[in-house]
Amino acid sequence: MASIRSLKKDIDLLLSLVLEDCMYVMEHYPEADKEKVNAIAREVMARHRDLRAMVNHPDGKENPAVVKEYMRSVVNKLYDVADQALEQLLSEVKK
Repeated sequence: MASIRSLKKDIDLLLSLVLEDCMYVMEHYPEADKEKVNAIAREVMARHRDLRAMVNHPDGKENPAVVKEYMRSVVNKLYDVADQALEQLLSEVKK
């Protein structure tokens, strides 16, 4: 498993790319509902804070196997958050 520092950087990078896509949609797609895109961006920022807090305070610090499984679940949640946000953006662009 990668380090916690690396996981934090991955969270920052992936969710900042999603936020960049939100800004791109607002700028280049005038038919997209800007309020919905802003809501998507706010949700991504809230999930970013939640994921960073999860990484900073893992469950079962005494048992490395539990921590590894916990961090794996954090990574899965990260991918789910990014995927859902991008799907919502895609639905706004297709309008």
